[in-house]
Amino acid sequence: MTDAPSTPTDTQTPAQPQLRVLAQYVKDLSFENPGAPDTLRPGQPAPGIDLSIDVRARNVGDDTFEVLLVISSRASRKSEAGEDSIVFIAELTYGGLFQLANIPDAEREPFLLIECPRMIFPYARRILADTTRDGNFPPLMLDPVDFASLYRQQLAKRAAAVPGADTNGNGDPAASN
Repeated sequence: MTDAPSTPTDTQTPAQPQLRVLAQYVKDLSFENPGAPDTLRPGQPAPGIDLSIDVRARNVGDDTFEVLLVISSRASRKSEAGEDSIVFIAELTYGGLFQLANIPDAEREPFLLIECPRMIFPYARRILADTTRDGNFPPLMLDPVDFASLYRQQLAKRAAAVPGADTNGNGDPAASN
């Protein structure tokens, strides 16, 4: 008899999911200041800002994926004539190259569209803030983004776009929990 503990040979623990950031980069950056220098005069009211954020992902090789944060902002204010005039437009596409391992196919999409953008968002936020500041405006400081909520909205849009997605196959509405 030996004092060595016995280890079961028929049970293996599954490999842990792994996520590696291989690279981060600015894919596209644009800043327009069409009304300068008039828009830069002191004493003007703060502009209203329209903001949109989109997340895209694509496979670029074996377990390697490109995830893009596409951030568009448009600042405008009412002119003396009551019309909206554009103060600035800032657009950024910020990318990350990620390697995923031991992640089942069913869980890959949420990883790519929630976890990966969450990791690169602070860098994109800083670049956009620096860009607007360099355009002689206060830095555009983006609030934190709930990428899980964005993902759920994207799933809901997809389900609404597919006819019969909310049926059980017999034409009857599917039971929901």
